[in-house]
Amino acid sequence: MIWNIHAAKTHLSKLIERAEAGEEVIIARAGSPRVRLTPIDPPAAKPTDHVKGSWLGSMRGKIFMSPDFDAENEELGQLMEDGPIFPPDHDD
Repeated sequence: MIWNIHAAKTHLSKLIERAEAGEEVIIARAGSPRVRLTPIDPPAAKPTDHVKGSWLGSMRGKIFMSPDFDAENEELGQLMEDGPIFPPDHDD
């Protein structure tokens, strides 16, 4: 679709949306096509982006935790008290 400069200035937001949706948008001066609006690819993430916090939420939907993850487990509790998981301290 070809738009003259005046109309393009008036409807720039709409033209950008159309270009992002894949429509060809051409802007003309005095009826002569001059420029084409095209969407650009988003910049690739930089290795240092994780420092700024962009990594927050990156595992969303990939980790599952059982609703009863913190429920008492008598067997585990018994092992922790008496078993080899946490052996008693010996100061001998």
